[in-house]
Amino acid sequence: MDKKNINNVKLGKDVKIFDFVNLYGCSIGDNTKVGTFVEIQKNAHIGKNCKISSHTFICEGVNIEDNVFIGHNVTFINDKLPRATNDDGSMQDESNWKVEETFVRKGASIGSSATIMCGVTIGERSIVGAGAVVTEDVPPNSVVAGVPARILRSL
Repeated sequence: MDKKNINNVKLGKDVKIFDFVNLYGCSIGDNTKVGTFVEIQKNAHIGKNCKISSHTFICEGVNIEDNVFIGHNVTFINDKLPRATNDDGSMQDESNWKVEETFVRKGASIGSSATIMCGVTIGERSIVGAGAVVTEDVPPNSVVAGVPARILRSL
């Protein structure tokens, strides 16, 4: 696709987006592929040459650099204390919570069904194992897995 601005989405060159994808207010770099049933929210940024596999949720405040692989069904979280309502019973809106940014550095890979808590950085060329729950920063060139994710080895 050529650069377009649909629902305030900024697309780079040759971006491939499959069916049933929900994008709004985000940016996606050149040559990135976005699989079926993915949602990428406003103020999320995806770099160049990334692969975002199906059923993945990338919320506001997630910053993914170039050459990153995101497996199937990966979930990013951007709120440490989520609530539906305020103490008075009124529904919360954007003014009632703070987005905690998350960073996925160049060349990292995140396995299927991993959950990435907010406020963490996944280091350059690191690997997050399938099903892991990342609650702390992942050092560059390391492999983490488990619940919570722990360092298994360095690359």
